[in-house]
Amino acid sequence: MAEFNKDDYLNDLPNADDAAAKTPEEGADAAAAAPEAGAGAAADAKAAADGKPAEDGKAGSDAPADELTPLGKAKKEAAEYLEALQRERAEFINFRNRASKEQERFRQHGIIDVLTALLPALDDIDRIREHGELSDSMSAVAAKIDKAFGKFGVEKFGEKGEDFDPTRHDAILHKPDASAEKETVDTVVEAGYRIGDRVIRAARVVVASPQN
Repeated sequence: MAEFNKDDYLNDLPNADDAAAKTPEEGADAAAAAPEAGAGAAADAKAAADGKPAEDGKAGSDAPADELTPLGKAKKEAAEYLEALQRERAEFINFRNRASKEQERFRQHGIIDVLTALLPALDDIDRIREHGELSDSMSAVAAKIDKAFGKFGVEKFGEKGEDFDPTRHDAILHKPDASAEKETVDTVVEAGYRIGDRVIRAARVVVASPQN
């Protein structure tokens, strides 16, 4: 066993002045800083191993606003295509509606032309029917004509006793009537025809008017 040397032991002891100069707070800070320094060094070492530069705060973490990722560019293009498709669809719907209205207008014009050409014959049939001189065969033909026009929306109007309406009736004569309280149709000379609200020909009538 080595011999104990008192002088060597005293020389190895820490200096009392240096130990007193360090406060407890400084000692704690130094102890806390040691792990953080170690963690920072470890992060830098990992970044260097991955081939990436060490991060310096948040600088350089955000990409420029005008630069988009491939996914962002794809989403932007998809939104533009969707907007263009919706615009084209709206234009097509408007075109289809206009075409449908034009088609219906041309259809009505064709019906009106045919009806106008047949009006004299229809008036003759009505006069013969009124006098009871219409044969069974002619009655069948007249019924078929009325049914055919009904399929195309043609409506015949003008009846004795109905209220006089200047938008639907063409008064060829006003006849004073002591029993009349208002103007009514007394005689239908020629029936009127209309398609929906459109009057093709007003009914020509004799009107019974109240006496003043």
